[in-house]
Amino acid sequence: MESNFAERLFGNLSHLDIDPDLAWRFGITIIVIAVQALVIWLVLLFFGKLAAMIKSGAKNKIKPLVIKKARILSVKQIENVLLFFLRIMKFLVIVFQLFISLPIIFSFHPATAGLSSTIFGYILSPLRNVLSSFVEYIPNFITIIIFILITRYVIKALRFFAKQISSENLVLPGFYADWAWPTFHLLRVLLIAFAVAIIYPYLPGSDSRIFQGVSVFVGILFSFGSSSAIGNLVAGLVITYMRPFKVGDRIKIKDITGYVVEKSPFVVRLKNIKNENITLPNLTVLNSDVINYNTFGEHDGLILHVDVTMGYDVPWRQVYDVLVRAASKTPHIEENPKPFVHQKSLDDFSATYEINVYTKEINRVPLIYSLLYQHIQDEFIAEGISLFIPHIHNNSVNIIPPAGDGNGS
Repeated sequence: MESNFAERLFGNLSHLDIDPDLAWRFGITIIVIAVQALVIWLVLLFFGKLAAMIKSGAKNKIKPLVIKKARILSVKQIENVLLFFLRIMKFLVIVFQLFISLPIIFSFHPATAGLSSTIFGYILSPLRNVLSSFVEYIPNFITIIIFILITRYVIKALRFFAKQISSENLVLPGFYADWAWPTFHLLRVLLIAFAVAIIYPYLPGSDSRIFQGVSVFVGILFSFGSSSAIGNLVAGLVITYMRPFKVGDRIKIKDITGYVVEKSPFVVRLKNIKNENITLPNLTVLNSDVINYNTFGEHDGLILHVDVTMGYDVPWRQVYDVLVRAASKTPHIEENPKPFVHQKSLDDFSATYEINVYTKEINRVPLIYSLLYQHIQDEFIAEGISLFIPHIHNNSVNIIPPAGDGNGS
């Protein structure tokens, strides 16, 4: 029958001494090649039109990729990514079409029929193996999905409780509201790590030497490359639960005094008198003495003190009266407890007095000191006492003016 088809297709070629069977195979080969060329042309045309549509409609239909107000990709970058993937897809389609067409052509010729089977085996065997592996992996895949869903909804429940506790809608005895979100983030990390540890054996290739080698390599890099980061993270957790200060407090760490503007898992940021942001690693903060001036001022108030050195020719009772009167005229100090004076030393030619005042307006400390100095000068001058020989100095270090107001008002 094949011979009859060849005779009808090509006519009687016996006078040309051409094998009709060979001519038929050659003709089919030409037809397959022509169809292949047509398919390639249609593929090029199709992907060309898709690229033209992307270029023409990019500005109107494509929007920038923005995640939480952070611009990740612009319209032009998204357009370039889409065109790149189109080129990859076009290349893969053409290669796949050629890979299918060549075995078909080889199958029409006895000399290459075996090669055709081999090429088809290269295509079908991997596809069969992939399909078989996918079917066998379905139970593990379902297990992974279940663990992911459980972890996700547990995290959602923890986020709900953290929100309620932080807003003080839910009060737990001994658990502070500012612990809510740090505790949530800690539990979320632990849950995710626990879920990864459970899911790991169900991942494809998890028992292979390559997979295990990569895991060990990543673990070594993480251990050696992030030791200080892990130390700061642990110190941040300790500081959180110690509660030595909170955002907005005026504190002193070593020789640095400022207002806490940020507490993160790794660093603490202060704002000093020059409006400079100072970043301190949590390990440094944990290993240092922290003075919180806001804590001191929660009850009677923070005590501000100024030393005054005065000669023995001025009676101490008069110095006491002058200092207390100057302190009483200073704004932003507490009337009760009242200002008081300590006599600190008796030197060779003078005595040192310390005037102490209470204030609860921690943010006005620099202004209060300035006004107190002024009133001390005014009152001594009004009493006719010279301040030329004595000197006034402040025992406090690094006084910070109120944030955002240079006048302290």
